[in-house]
Amino acid sequence: MHLNKYIALCGITSRRKAVELIKNGSIRVNNTVITDPSTQILPDDIVMYQGSIVRPEKKVYILLNKPKGFISTHIDPEGRPTVFDLLPKAIHERLFSVGRLDANTTGLLLLTNDGDLGQALAHPKYNIKKTYQVALDRPLEEKDYTALSVGIRLEDGFIKADHLAITPKSDRKKIVITIHSGKKHIVRRMFKHLGYFITKLDRTGFGSLTKKGIALGRWRYVTKKEVEILQPSASKSPSIQKNRPKQEFPSNSRTKKYSNNRPAPRGKRTPQKRSHIKRTNKK
Repeated sequence: MHLNKYIALCGITSRRKAVELIKNGSIRVNNTVITDPSTQILPDDIVMYQGSIVRPEKKVYILLNKPKGFISTHIDPEGRPTVFDLLPKAIHERLFSVGRLDANTTGLLLLTNDGDLGQALAHPKYNIKKTYQVALDRPLEEKDYTALSVGIRLEDGFIKADHLAITPKSDRKKIVITIHSGKKHIVRRMFKHLGYFITKLDRTGFGSLTKKGIALGRWRYVTKKEVEILQPSASKSPSIQKNRPKQEFPSNSRTKKYSNNRPAPRGKRTPQKRSHIKRTNKK
């Protein structure tokens, strides 16, 4: 595991900001200052920050039913309340929201400190679908219903609903829409493009998760089974399987990257990059 990822898993800061900490000489490994973020950390290594030993946090997964007026970041320059204010102080792990909801949108948010899963779930190529209940300022016309189903072109590209329904059928102002795009304000922008204003937007589903049984402003832990279902839904996505890199030879072999697994001709060994960290031998 790279040092910057290790620091992020300890809950000190994000992986990107961990790079800055390391380059500034703020991190010691086995009592040696390390400034290379890509340094590999082994199980026996002792990592220290500000004179204290740091270790990765346990993975935490929380479902929260976000109320209106709360933002999805930790700090707001305008002083508005955040979704993290709704959690008890007993939760010490540094959590982030997987896919943000704007202040005026309510509904389901997944909070976690699992960066790998969070990144996978937030990326559109993993085809993680989000479901929203939409209230419009006027009834949705049939031609616009068709346009959303077939697809429309916005300023940042083509987009269409994965699923669209009018519920109840007698009220065309109330729409249920499912999409897998993670673009900012995408649902609001889709309807605005067609001349509608959303008076209420509520996310009711995220992948296999729903907000059923979670009152507004309340939260619950995601069960182990739910996490297991979420992980395969990302890692086994057809688009990911299609783009999965082919197996390559180990870096310490006398080979280069040849197609069809053909070995490279004999040649000069490529020197291996070695870490200069002093390892502590087990007794």
